[in-house]
Amino acid sequence: MQWWNDLISWLTSSESQTAVFAAIVLFVSILAAGLLAAWISSAAVKRVVAQRDREAKTAAIAALVDAATEASVWNSLTPQEQVLADRTVGQADILVRLLPIRGSDIAANWASHQLHELKRASATFGYQLDPAVVEFRDRLLEWQRHPSRTKRQFQNDLVRWRTQRDETPEQSAIDEQEAWVAQQHHDRYRDAVTITDTAEASTAPTPTVATDGTGPTATLPVSDAQR
Repeated sequence: MQWWNDLISWLTSSESQTAVFAAIVLFVSILAAGLLAAWISSAAVKRVVAQRDREAKTAAIAALVDAATEASVWNSLTPQEQVLADRTVGQADILVRLLPIRGSDIAANWASHQLHELKRASATFGYQLDPAVVEFRDRLLEWQRHPSRTKRQFQNDLVRWRTQRDETPEQSAIDEQEAWVAQQHHDRYRDAVTITDTAEASTAPTPTVATDGTGPTATLPVSDAQR
C-alpha cells in the first residue's frame, strides 16, 4: 500500500499539477479525435449506401416505366417481344421489392396491377394509353421523392381495386375475354410465321428434267473413264 499512498501524495502535490493537466488534455484530445474520425467514417458510409439505394431505385423505376411503355402497345408486340418484356418486368419487380424502403412491396403490387391494366387496355383498343403511362410514371416518381405519403395512396388504390373486383359479377367473363384475346394474338402471329415459311418454300428454284425429244437436252461433261 505504500506505492498507492505515494501516488496519491504525488497527485495532490503542487509539483504534479502541470503533468496531470497535460495528461488530461492529451486524453481528451485523443478521445475527441477518435470520435470525430468515427463520425466522419459513419457519414461517408451512409452517403455511399444512400447513393447506391438511389441508383437502385432509379434503375427499378426506369425499368417499370419502360415496361409501361411496352405494355401500352402490348397487342402489337410479337410473342417473343412479350416474353422479353415480361422478363424485364419481373426483374424490375424484384429490384423494387428488395429496396430498403418501407412500403416497397406495396409499390411493387401497385405497379404490377397498373401494368396488367395497360396490357388489357392495349388488347381491347378502348383506352387512351398515353395519359395512363404518364400518370404511371408520375406516381412512381412521387413515390421516389415521398415514399411514406405515396405508400398510403398505393395502399388505398389496392384496397379499392380489390373491392371493385369482388363486387364485379362478370369478372370471370372478363378474364375469359382477356384469355381469348391473348390466344387470338398468338394465333395471328403463328399464322403469319406459317405463311412466311410457305412463301419462302414456294419461291425456291425448282430443278427441271429434260424430256425425250421435246426440248433441249443438257449435255453433261464426259469423264475420261467414259471416253
